[in-house]
Amino acid sequence: MKWIASIIVNSIVLMVVAGYVDTFHLEGVGAAITASIILSILNVIVKPILILLTLPVTVLSLGLFLFVINAITLMLTQSLMGDSFVIEGFGTALLAAVVISILNLLIQKVIVEPLQEKKK
Repeated sequence: MKWIASIIVNSIVLMVVAGYVDTFHLEGVGAAITASIILSILNVIVKPILILLTLPVTVLSLGLFLFVINAITLMLTQSLMGDSFVIEGFGTALLAAVVISILNLLIQKVIVEPLQEKKK
């Protein structure tokens, strides 16, 4: 159930980013959900490998290199989806990664955690 909620939140965040960033395109809600599923799978499989390979750079940059890793996973998602999800350049992917991280953090702290506390 937690994974489905994460997919829905990521889909909404991707649509918000696509709405505000001109060089970040999604064809629709279905593309956003598909991109969110692919991104979550890449975050489970590929992201830990990238983090291990780039650990010295990540430590030296005080963790800021993790945004670059998130941008790389976004670019991988885009390449797997084809024309329904387009990011025009690595700079856009980096900006989108930062915005997605901030929005996910806000949604998690403001909406998801209070709802989970009410459940208990």
